[in-house]
Amino acid sequence: MTSPVNQLTLDWMAEYEAKCQRHLIDVDGQQVMWRQFGQGEPLLLIHGGHGSWLHWARNIDALSKKFTLYIADLAGYGDSSAPEFDDFETMVQVTAASIRTLLGPATPFNLAGFSFGGLVSANVAAEGLAVKRLALLGPGGHGGPRRERGKLVNWKRALSDEELLEAMRFNLWAHMIYADEQVDPFAIGIHTYSCINTRFRSRGISGRGLLGPALDAYAGPTLIVWGEHDITCTPDYLMTHMIEGHTNREGVILPDVGHWVNYEDATHVDPILIDWFTA
Repeated sequence: MTSPVNQLTLDWMAEYEAKCQRHLIDVDGQQVMWRQFGQGEPLLLIHGGHGSWLHWARNIDALSKKFTLYIADLAGYGDSSAPEFDDFETMVQVTAASIRTLLGPATPFNLAGFSFGGLVSANVAAEGLAVKRLALLGPGGHGGPRRERGKLVNWKRALSDEELLEAMRFNLWAHMIYADEQVDPFAIGIHTYSCINTRFRSRGISGRGLLGPALDAYAGPTLIVWGEHDITCTPDYLMTHMIEGHTNREGVILPDVGHWVNYEDATHVDPILIDWFTA
């Protein structure tokens, strides 16, 4: 049986799998995969819901020149094992435990998370791990207003590879990416692979207001980046309600970009993250 993931994405995955060091961390029987690239201070990257380590595909080359990257497949995603839980609190605890095993319990590190991974990252930082600086890209769990672009298609009902391709393409446009030309074969391949290998339900969790309390508990420097056209939030509203009045927080809104900022606008996101984490 052929893979529904296009050959371009499969070839890229094979190339970067050969470049990385894989760490499969056991947390009380739950397996969490981390991939390691580059050299320098540790920077940990956490993907979004219906995601995988591939959410950071366009960022690996630039960031690995400055940092030792550790990129997660959260429990229930990608090459990690199927989740033995369905609640967010356990997701945070398992992720935090995997980091302690991966780096050692007292090793300082930088942490970045995208979408649901931003919510996970903020809560991991609130657990008291040695997070030096935190960056959240289009984080979930903010509790503020959303802006729908189109109703997502249930790709699991696709009866052929062609229907699956069209469902993935539409959902990327409706939810993840603003510019039509950025809904390209590589993005579709990443989204297809990641959706097929998602076994944890995050959508209801991201709709809860769990981000604010975590950020209040973490006193370290925090950067939040939104795309101007992110449908999961209203960036101007969140700049007012999550950034203003907090001396340890900074916010950036990138123009002409949707939710998946680290893919759609990697040329701006990469230097922003490098500057933030080397400050």
